[in-house]
Amino acid sequence: MDQAPLPEEKEPANLRFLRILVTVLTATMSLGVLAIIFLLVMRLQQPPALALPDELQLPNGTTATAFTQTDDWIAIITDDNRIVVYERDGTLRQTIQID
Repeated sequence: MDQAPLPEEKEPANLRFLRILVTVLTATMSLGVLAIIFLLVMRLQQPPALALPDELQLPNGTTATAFTQTDDWIAIITDDNRIVVYERDGTLRQTIQID
């Protein structure tokens, strides 16, 4: 009933190479995933670069359709084809009518 153990055979060179290749790939992928997680955690802990003012007053009867900001100003494009530019503190800087 008991079977005798089979004699161990030396594994082929291609199989050994493949085993090493898979091990190296696994280690590389694991390190890559850890690096991505580390970078995401570090990036998400930084405060936002530019803060918005508490309130911006748009011209009467307009609705904002787009928004952009720089270090110096904030621009809002309204639904009546105007660009309204504000200072960082919320004061009106310029209004540009788009044809």
